[in-house]
Amino acid sequence: MSTQPPFDSNYAALSVIKSDLVESDAMEGPDEEIRPLTVGLTLHGERLDKTLSQLLPEFSRSHLQQLIDQGCVSDTSGQALSKSSLRVKAGQGITVLLRPTEESQAFHPEPMAIETVFCDDHLRVIHKPAGLVVHPAPGHWGGTLLNGLLDLDPSARTLSRAGIVHRLDMDTSGLMMVARQRPVMDALVQAIARREVKREYLALIQGAWHHSQSVSLRGAIGRDPKNRLRMAVLDPALHPAKPAVTHVEPLGSVSGYTLLLCRLETGRTHQIRVHLSHAGHPLVGDALYGGKPLATQSRQALHAWRLALQHPVTGQNCAWQSLPPQDLLDTLAVLGLSYNLNLP
Repeated sequence: MSTQPPFDSNYAALSVIKSDLVESDAMEGPDEEIRPLTVGLTLHGERLDKTLSQLLPEFSRSHLQQLIDQGCVSDTSGQALSKSSLRVKAGQGITVLLRPTEESQAFHPEPMAIETVFCDDHLRVIHKPAGLVVHPAPGHWGGTLLNGLLDLDPSARTLSRAGIVHRLDMDTSGLMMVARQRPVMDALVQAIARREVKREYLALIQGAWHHSQSVSLRGAIGRDPKNRLRMAVLDPALHPAKPAVTHVEPLGSVSGYTLLLCRLETGRTHQIRVHLSHAGHPLVGDALYGGKPLATQSRQALHAWRLALQHPVTGQNCAWQSLPPQDLLDTLAVLGLSYNLNLP
C-alpha cells in the first residue's frame, strides 16, 4: 500500500503530517501502512471515529471503528485509543495502522465524460446521467461520479468525497453541485442543512392526482425493517427515522399518469420515491417501490430539474435548469405531457 493518501488533505481544517512513523501496539505487516495524522482546529471536540472518517475519507466510518476496536489507532506515545467515542483535541497527534480494503482502493481517478453546466473557482454544477453511481460502494468500487471528478478536477483530490455535498440515486438523472474548495464545501453542506438550497424534481407517477393542487407530503423516513434495501415511512417512536417533507405540485395528467413538480424541504435517502409510493403513487419504472415500467421508461422517472442557491463566495443568487434525458422526454411525449416542460 502506498504511503501517499488518495487525497492531499493538507489544509487548515484537516492536515496530514508526513513525519517519521510512530510505533504502534499493532505491528505493521505486508500491504499495511502506518498513517500519522494531526487533528485540525475544526475537529476539536469531535468523536475519534468521526475525526478519522474526515481525515481518511477513502475508508468508511464503520471500517475505521473496527480499526479502533482492533487497537490499530494510537496516540503519539503509542498508547492505543480504543474508544470510538473518545473526544479529540486540536493539534493532537494520532497514528493509524491502515489495512487495504476494496473500499480504500476505490478512490482513484477514472476518465469519464461529465457534463458541466456551470463551473467557477469555487463550485461546479453537473448533469448526472441516469445509471451513474455517485460514491464507491459495495458492488460499485469503480466507475462512479467520484472517480470521474478525481480525474476531471485536480482540486477534487484535496477534498473528502471529491467535493460531493449531496447525491442522487443511481437511476435518477439531473443537477448536482460539487465544491472545489474546502471552505465552499463546508458552506454548501451548512446551506443544505439550513434548507437554503432549492432543489426541484420532475416526477412521473402512476395514477391520477386526486389531491389538492399543491400538497406537502410529510412522513419520517428510515430503513424498512422488512427489507433493508428499501426505505419506508415509519413511526419515529418505534423505529429509527428522520423527519422528511416533500412539497408536490401537479403539472399535468393523462389517463393513468401524472407529471409532478417536487420540491425538497429535507433530503432523506430515496425521499421522493418513498413519499410518493406511500401516497399511493409510485414513480413509473421504480420497481423497488412498486412502480411499473413503460416501453420507453425502464428506470425510475425522476429528474433533478432545477437547482438554486446563493453563491457561497460571491453572494450572487444562482439558478440552473436541466432538461430531462431522452428516455424521460420520449415517455412524456408518448403520454402527451411534454408541453409541461415549458415552466416559468
